[in-house]
Amino acid sequence: MLQAINPIRLADNSGRPPETILVNVTPQETRVALLEENKVCELHIDRNSGHGLVGNIYLGVVKRVLPGMQSAFIDIGLERAAFLHIVDVLEQRQKPEETQRIEHMLFEGQTILVQVIKDPINSKGARLSTQISLAGRFLVYLPQDNHIGISQRIEDEEERNELRTRLKALLPENAGGYIIRTSAENARDEELQADIGYLAKLWQDILARSKTSPAETMLYEDLPLSLRVLRDMFNSNTQKIFVDSANNYRLMQEFAQQYVQGAVERIQHYQGEKPLFELYHVEQEINQSLKPRVDLNFGGYLIIESTEAMTTIDVNTGGFVGARNFDETIFKTNLDACHAIARELRLRNLGGMIIVDFIDMVSEEHRQAVLGEMAKALRFDRTRVTLNGFTSLGLVELTRKRSRENLNHILCESCPTCQGRGYLKTAQTVCYEIQREIVRESRRFDAREFRILAAPAVIDLFLDEESQSLALLIDFIGKPVSLMVESSYTQEQFDIVLL
Repeated sequence: MLQAINPIRLADNSGRPPETILVNVTPQETRVALLEENKVCELHIDRNSGHGLVGNIYLGVVKRVLPGMQSAFIDIGLERAAFLHIVDVLEQRQKPEETQRIEHMLFEGQTILVQVIKDPINSKGARLSTQISLAGRFLVYLPQDNHIGISQRIEDEEERNELRTRLKALLPENAGGYIIRTSAENARDEELQADIGYLAKLWQDILARSKTSPAETMLYEDLPLSLRVLRDMFNSNTQKIFVDSANNYRLMQEFAQQYVQGAVERIQHYQGEKPLFELYHVEQEINQSLKPRVDLNFGGYLIIESTEAMTTIDVNTGGFVGARNFDETIFKTNLDACHAIARELRLRNLGGMIIVDFIDMVSEEHRQAVLGEMAKALRFDRTRVTLNGFTSLGLVELTRKRSRENLNHILCESCPTCQGRGYLKTAQTVCYEIQREIVRESRRFDAREFRILAAPAVIDLFLDEESQSLALLIDFIGKPVSLMVESSYTQEQFDIVLL
């Protein structure tokens, strides 16, 4: 039985390290790398062939209502129907204390305004919400609500109250709800007012389009990645933003002058001979992040493995023997692992449930110190993370909000040879499969001869170690068996030809 787990409050994000943002643009894709102290900590990729959908607003059609799951499938014009759960329906969100029924709110064929809150991942369709939110530089607009919220990252209660009072004074009557973003901490009233005006006009444009557009139409698309960098990632710790495209440099300058004036002088057009990502070793980091093994500073290492259900991270001492005794070696390895894990979560964009198997520690003091270090390492993550204590099995569980595909899913596909299993049947296993298949075929067909077409490793085994078993097979079926190498075959592929 697992012990009760209480979420650990993550440390505040004061003392954030200096940041550099790199924007690499090609006709096919835009890539953004965030560097903290010259280490790549985040990577965002937006490809022309498959833009991220989070934030997009559609006029959808209810395809199917599932009362048993309290959910519905909505057609929004994508390959797969999108998914809407009762918890993401506006009426339920506004009255969470009341139990609502989705079949009382939606019916098949109904036209409905929805927003994507999670991109399609693997075989799952996009996840939707009927509560619309529009992000600005300092504010998030909730046009169907009247609540004013404040980012949890602004922790000072006096500052929170002051920001709420300032915003209320700027809002007209029945203006809707707003969430004050962290970037609003130092915003002037004129900047907040400009955000309010921009977001209100944007909402009116969306409403007007919804009245004249056919179903399954996209009514609003979020900003391109190069501009979202300025809206969502730029902050007072951002030292430089390098962009290697003249056209995007101009667009970013124009956007910054209108909405993010503090960023104007920090945006620079990179024109060096060496590619931008190569100069900062980002390409090398991308390739490394696709491997399961991550080496730590003092000889230890992590093994990171993701499945659809969860991600597991195993911490190992490896060759680290630098501490005074074994307990200290384990403790130092676990402390070192905390910062590497926090960075890999951001770099690989790992979400959902994450289980960390730290090396077993006898000392309760060491265990609490590792948890504290983990909380400290996670405090700069822009994505919501919940960290829990050790279970009775000595595992640490944390959850990280998943809104887009992880790096591996964007850049890779399942191996066609092993079908994504990560391993192959041995040549010997395939040899035995072939022999069983020949016995079956010999009973069904009166062939003159059987010919085996297989990969070189399999044919070599038949000619060497399995030559005796092949001779016994020929004796048993009373028919000759010939061998032919097919170099294009994978190790598991084979054909049996009846002659």
